[in-house]
Amino acid sequence: MDKLIIEGGHRLEGEIEISGAKNAALPLMASTILAPGKHLLENVANLRDIDTMCELLEELGAKADRSKLDSGKILGIDTTGVQSKRAPYELVKTMRASILALGPLYARFGCAEVSFPGGCAIGARPVDLHLKGLEMLGAKVSVEHGYIYAQKQESHPSEITFDIVTVTGTENVMMAATLTPGKTVLLNCAQEPEVVDLAEYLLKMGAKIKGAGTDRIEITGVETLSPKSHRIMPDRIETGTYLVAGAITGGDLLLRNAHPNDLESVIAKLHEAGVRIEETGQGLRVWRDGKLRGVDVRTAPYPGFPTDMQAQMMALLSLVEGGVSMITETIFENRFLHALELQRMGANIKLEGNRALVTGVKKISGATVMATDLRASASLVLAGLAAENTTEVSRVYHLDRGYERMEEKLNAAGARIRRAKEL
Repeated sequence: MDKLIIEGGHRLEGEIEISGAKNAALPLMASTILAPGKHLLENVANLRDIDTMCELLEELGAKADRSKLDSGKILGIDTTGVQSKRAPYELVKTMRASILALGPLYARFGCAEVSFPGGCAIGARPVDLHLKGLEMLGAKVSVEHGYIYAQKQESHPSEITFDIVTVTGTENVMMAATLTPGKTVLLNCAQEPEVVDLAEYLLKMGAKIKGAGTDRIEITGVETLSPKSHRIMPDRIETGTYLVAGAITGGDLLLRNAHPNDLESVIAKLHEAGVRIEETGQGLRVWRDGKLRGVDVRTAPYPGFPTDMQAQMMALLSLVEGGVSMITETIFENRFLHALELQRMGANIKLEGNRALVTGVKKISGATVMATDLRASASLVLAGLAAENTTEVSRVYHLDRGYERMEEKLNAAGARIRRAKEL
């Protein structure tokens, strides 16, 4: 396994290019199953999770052309040869987003076998809402020997209300409904921009969808879909992470291709904390010309403050000298593991249930810390950038799942980070 060794105390200045969104690319890749033929996806980040989804599609019989992924951010997927309806445990266990194959396989073949996802470090991510949605579309669903089995019985449109807001649940059922005859209405839907990006590609392929981006989505089933090309939206969580990087180092960064409309809640909180952000013709500029201020943060489904930015915000608020902030996590029950590592660096954080009281300190110091999940990894790198002396972040394979060449991008802006093998 790799680790990152970070020499702290260097101000970031320059430009960082924002990559395509992982959380948009993965459902779009799964959606290619719906339409046999050659699909072309542009602005795809070269990430471990993208590789895993390619491996899953290849396991099903597709061909994934990754030859231009590094140079041109282009991914070709030919789903003509997809015949297998089984997504095996060996792949699903490494990435929970593999569950997104369930809806497309069911829609295309009338049956699907997808391994039940394993555990997750940040808390439970139940898939019962996915299964309920498929049942209401007419599927017979069972869970046996660790696999989800979905078999089409009598397809019929339905009105489906999600008990809680679920992004992957909304995406999975929306994809399944595109080939279900009649009209399906989804209520209490996730409104994330990534859901909208998926819907836009489905529309290009010939689907009939209304309301994506609201809590009510209406899908009228069609007989077939056709392969198309699509450009993946910029990654709003990567954008938010680098906004914090600029702020935590007192730097001045231009984030090229960043879309501010997808990140309004984060930008508003950073403004409240004393960070300056302005939209330019090229993206977003972030800088700080004064002291940071404490703010209260409460995570919520979109358009609220994203849970995927909570850890990064905690790193920043740890350095609000004399300021007190309260962070309330409402999405996942175990998403404060990074707080324990930040404490090792000198942060003053007190945990009580789903709340973290952060009392800012003047400085934090480098330490050996361990990443527990993707966004926790990012928060520890951010803390290392601002810390005195050297920080070592271990288990950065988490980071590689969702951030494309993070150390290279930061180093180009003035950071001093090197990658090494853990002993």
